[in-house]
Amino acid sequence: MIDKDLFEKGMQIRREVMGDARVDASMSDLDDFNRDFMEQFITELGWGAVWGREGLSRKQRSLLNLGMLAALGRMSEFEGHFRGAITNGLTREELREALLQITLYCGAP
Repeated sequence: MIDKDLFEKGMQIRREVMGDARVDASMSDLDDFNRDFMEQFITELGWGAVWGREGLSRKQRSLLNLGMLAALGRMSEFEGHFRGAITNGLTREELREALLQITLYCGAP
């Protein structure tokens, strides 16, 4: 069963980081098969319970995501989270340094 408050918190954070257009596109194809995954796992747990924690800033979470997504070769997600990293305050210089670090350990994205 979905936790409505945590879902709403997750949806707000998700929209602030990724943008309305990307979130709307990902939510537009929900059906009985994938609804629980997108609403409960991704939005409620991922964005609400994890991204909503106070232990790391959104900027720090974005930086971690870029490294992990590059290491996993998830370039479509990397692209969205790169834009999200800018939204979350990573500067051009920080992004350049992150890309150099990622390339050293993971190869060129």
